[in-house]
Amino acid sequence: MASWLCAMLHCFGSYILADLLLGEPLIDYFSNNSSILLASAVWYLIFFCPLDLFYKCVCFLPVKLIFVAMKEVVRVRKIAVGIHHAHHHYHHGWFVMIATGWVKGSGVALMSNFEQLLRGIWKPETNEILHMSFPTKASLYGAVLFTLQQTRWLPVSKATLIFIFTMFMVSCKVFLTATHSHSSPFDVLEGYICPVLFGAACGGDHHHDNHGGPHGGGGPGPQHSAMPAKSKEELSEGSRKKKTKKAD
Repeated sequence: MASWLCAMLHCFGSYILADLLLGEPLIDYFSNNSSILLASAVWYLIFFCPLDLFYKCVCFLPVKLIFVAMKEVVRVRKIAVGIHHAHHHYHHGWFVMIATGWVKGSGVALMSNFEQLLRGIWKPETNEILHMSFPTKASLYGAVLFTLQQTRWLPVSKATLIFIFTMFMVSCKVFLTATHSHSSPFDVLEGYICPVLFGAACGGDHHHDNHGGPHGGGGPGPQHSAMPAKSKEELSEGSRKKKTKKAD
């Protein structure tokens, strides 16, 4: 039963979170009998097919890439539909539209901690919001783009935006799956933007290395090298306390 419930969360987690945000019945989507039966059949074949034949077929790389591409097509469609649905309820609620589109696109990942609890596992360090995967980040950025398009701030048709974003998602996810890579195409862009917007850590201990080298000789060298290290520790401790106070 726990395994089946986790499978249903994986299949319908995005709908559940979107209904929760918009104040609609959480169990409403489970009234679709055909979807529940199809998801249950897939769950049964994955876990209980003799010799794991179904699982091995799905994990065969060419077949897996097809399913990965289909999943990204559905993801983009769900983001667009979620934002349109939220816009119907909140015409000027940008945050509501972005949040609804985001959970529509990555609801399964956002519910991963709750799904782990159903399996008797608690891993708070795997929180998706703390360590976002590529689909979660892409869903967030896509929700922002579709929200701008929905509110007429982005001068492009919805069909064109869906096509462009779908091609981007499919090509990136298929490439990452084929190369068994866990990196993100956004890493390079974030590496330039994040230090500008949110600051960056110290570049290194070059000053400490220059003064603590063998040229200093004698006793004063270690004393001089220890003082900058101590001041850096105090500064980092002070910044940590400041960030904790902001979070509180």
